[in-house]
Amino acid sequence: MTITGAIVLFVVIWFLTLFVALPIGLRTQDESGEVEPGTPASAPSEAGLRRKFLWVTVIAVALWAPLCALILWGGITMRDLDFWGRM
Repeated sequence: MTITGAIVLFVVIWFLTLFVALPIGLRTQDESGEVEPGTPASAPSEAGLRRKFLWVTVIAVALWAPLCALILWGGITMRDLDFWGRM
């Protein structure tokens, strides 16, 4: 695995984790009772993005490091994933 491959793998894992984490703990303006004029009631009142970005980074590193180790070690190859005998 090249450095570029490792960075791309981390970015993909990070964004997937972010998209999973964004709706967790979301409180809308309607739920908090403070709807700003000109915004929909379903808009978040406080997104807490800094804290979510931190947790997403921690989880992404925890998923990325073992996956990189597995790829570099060669524990699973494409031939191991060849269920239909096409290789």
